[in-house]
Amino acid sequence: MKNNTDKQIGKILFTKEQIEARAAEIGKQIYDDYNGEPVYLIGTLRGAVVWMADLMKNIVNDAEIDFVMASSYGSGTTTSGVVKIKKDLEGDIYDKNVIIIEDIVDTGTTLKYLKEHLADRNPKSIRICTLLDKPSRRIADIEADYIGFSIDNLFVIGYGLDYDQKYRNLPYVGYIEA
Repeated sequence: MKNNTDKQIGKILFTKEQIEARAAEIGKQIYDDYNGEPVYLIGTLRGAVVWMADLMKNIVNDAEIDFVMASSYGSGTTTSGVVKIKKDLEGDIYDKNVIIIEDIVDTGTTLKYLKEHLADRNPKSIRICTLLDKPSRRIADIEADYIGFSIDNLFVIGYGLDYDQKYRNLPYVGYIEA
């Protein structure tokens, strides 16, 4: 598929059905891991919204939701290394079981910063759930507790993930070819 950015969308890596099935498996695992205790889901804007919606439908624990926006990317495809919090939480996470819902763990720079930022608020626990994990690019010492899928070093799009704010609405995860 060609578009106006002169980039080509590569093959589909994960279909909507595969992602929804994985969300169901992780939802059950979260219930089991927390023994049914309430959880506080924090979605990272904008990329994690679609994944978070699917995941929430599969978590039977009582759940509060909130959102943060933190970024180390501009409009490019590589991290700048400087993390900025663009939108902070509205709720209080003190003594709550926090799960950060992420679209992708790439270098880990942003996520490590965000986890430390949230830990200062004394939650009961903090875990990370990501749709995609790209361990080959990891710089920061951080790992997700719940992983939808591990991927190679591809620039992925769809299902909330973007290239310069485009392709978030694709109903699957694919990748950009140069």
